[in-house]
Amino acid sequence: MTATVTETVTEQPVSTRRTTEGRRATIVGFVLLGLTAVVLWVFALGAASDATATFNLSLPNDRFQGLTWAFNARALSLVVAVVLAALGAQRLRRSQLGWTNTVLGIGLLLFVVSFLGWAAAGSSFSLVGMLRSTVISAVVITLGALTGLMCERAGVVNIGIEGQLLTSAFVATVLSSAFGTVAGVTGAMLAGALLGAVLAWLAIKFQVDQIIAGVVINIFALGLTSFLASRVLSEAQDLNAPARVPSFRLPLLADIPVLGPMFFDHTFFVYGMLLLAFGLHFAFFRTRWGLRARAVGEHPKAADTLGIDVYRVRYRNVILGGLIAGFGGAFLALAQIARFEEDMTGGIGFIGLAALIFGRWMPLGCLAAGLVFGFSGALAQKVAILGTGIPSEFMLMLPYVATVIVVAGVVGHARAPAADGQPYIKG
Repeated sequence: MTATVTETVTEQPVSTRRTTEGRRATIVGFVLLGLTAVVLWVFALGAASDATATFNLSLPNDRFQGLTWAFNARALSLVVAVVLAALGAQRLRRSQLGWTNTVLGIGLLLFVVSFLGWAAAGSSFSLVGMLRSTVISAVVITLGALTGLMCERAGVVNIGIEGQLLTSAFVATVLSSAFGTVAGVTGAMLAGALLGAVLAWLAIKFQVDQIIAGVVINIFALGLTSFLASRVLSEAQDLNAPARVPSFRLPLLADIPVLGPMFFDHTFFVYGMLLLAFGLHFAFFRTRWGLRARAVGEHPKAADTLGIDVYRVRYRNVILGGLIAGFGGAFLALAQIARFEEDMTGGIGFIGLAALIFGRWMPLGCLAAGLVFGFSGALAQKVAILGTGIPSEFMLMLPYVATVIVVAGVVGHARAPAADGQPYIKG
């Protein structure tokens, strides 16, 4: 009897998992076949048989200036359609279920390449310029996602990222205008950390509902910065004129074709984003610090039993997350817009939370999700320039549709830390 029960307990989850993976493989297969139809009927037939698309793979000041890739748009679409159909058929056969996400990613990448070829048929556009814009647009989204990651991995939901970014942008603008870039970035990070400490104080000490606490911070930040902008910055214009942070090339790395201009010719904010993503991935999964933080986010009672100070870990992580948000706010004010405007974040904090879910609460996943969101914004701008007739608003909504798909489990279930959002009462 015992052996039978044990066998049932161990085999049933495997069977259930295979059923779920098989269902996802079938859905992905039909999605890929649907993309095949779009590529054939829209991109292949929509492009002239002799239309040539040209992708510029360098910028005017690059070492490889003049590097291009020219191809027949219709031929490329036909090749992509064949590959997509093969991938879709392979998924419908439900073989090698573990590769479903990889196959879907390859299919979507090929679809985007075909779309760009169709959009640029008979003309040319800077592919490297669009990829460079992708990275720039991804900075604040990724930093917002990493802020949420720091908090939620320790069990605290941070809805107040929007308010932290907005307040930090205001502080960075004023201090940078008055005292320079270093003062602006430092002040912005401290402002973000202060709001993080307020969130931690409300959520941990007083056990206020963490969603409500985050909303309060957002409303407070919006009201305070709007009031100060209308009363202070409107009269003292010199406090709303920070020097734009310049870009600088990394020797050797910036000369790599395509990847060099994309990643290694930016402001220090971009390099900071990359270092944070990779550094946090190492810290969370290769150090004792990360193990303790994850333990507090998954099972605080067990962590407390092992001698880990749950309150201290949560305070520390939420405040560190505030420092990251402050860095993101400084980027908005000093590198992207170079001035403060009321409600200049425009919901980026909430997009960062979506990127956190998209990235499955993983640092490198947050970076990848931020790049996806950034690519959508850059693609929308490029589509508007090329004049394809597709509304740019439609392109901007694609990342959110993708996020809904991820949350719905089409590409696998994204599981938050088990104790995320749950107050801990020390017994």
